[in-house]
Amino acid sequence: MSGNRIEQLPTRLLARAYARSQSIRIEAYAEAGTTGYQARLLASLADEGSASQAELGRRTAIDPSDVVAAVNQLTDRGFALRARDPQDARCNIISVTRAGEQELARLEKIASAVQDRVLAPLTAAQRTQLSGLLSKLAEQPR
Repeated sequence: MSGNRIEQLPTRLLARAYARSQSIRIEAYAEAGTTGYQARLLASLADEGSASQAELGRRTAIDPSDVVAAVNQLTDRGFALRARDPQDARCNIISVTRAGEQELARLEKIASAVQDRVLAPLTAAQRTQLSGLLSKLAEQPR
């Protein structure tokens, strides 16, 4: 590791750790024939219930155009259903299917394996501490 003072700043270390974890996560999901967006959308639908595509974007912080593409992929694969909102015909309501719940269970195993690989150098106590610290940072307003 470089000894220069910029490389040792916490924000730079976070960026490097993020890049490594993203690479591992993207590779794992690609090998499984899916994407992180699809996993996040399925988890949101399963945990928080059916929603419009716009609401899914807000819930998951995924760009609306990416939500549309991922929902298309999920519906094509039978993991989600798209239906007109009875309250507003201009909107679609997306819901998870039984097959989607089974897919989510598979994706959760992949996510767990990714976590284990990324966090392998840390003890269980260090992982808990890291999660707490990252949650605190993530909750801060811009």
